[in-house]
Amino acid sequence: MPVNPDLPGRIYPAAGIYDVGREKIREFAQAVKAENPAHFDVAAAQALGYPDLVAPPTFAIIVAQRADAQLINDPDSGIDFSRVVHGEQRFSLHRPIVAGDALQAELHVDSVRAMGGGIMIATRAEISTVSGEAVATTVSKIVVRGDEQ
Repeated sequence: MPVNPDLPGRIYPAAGIYDVGREKIREFAQAVKAENPAHFDVAAAQALGYPDLVAPPTFAIIVAQRADAQLINDPDSGIDFSRVVHGEQRFSLHRPIVAGDALQAELHVDSVRAMGGGIMIATRAEISTVSGEAVATTVSKIVVRGDEQ
């Protein structure tokens, strides 16, 4: 089944809550080689005015990818994940992510267009707290390779 051309405008509502924990922040910071003490030490984060450990900006990808999974796993999307190549990722933080946050993401499919022998899909994840406070917006582009690629 080819990629569904009617995907633009589709919205996948928040499917779950991601509880941001201190160890997850520490592990992520270590993995991406972020060295700011505020990622590892609560006192260092509080000295900078944060209530708890602060996550590196790209930590938002964890929540965004959970939202992206709804599109990838939607049988109506026509996306064959074995043919997906990541094209682009952008982050806009509305406020820092800190330990103790309970986050959710609503996924918007912004566009689907032919590109070479494949299809490029642009999505946007609006990440917020469960109380509705905007935290981050991530924009992602994936390419679903065609049969000849």
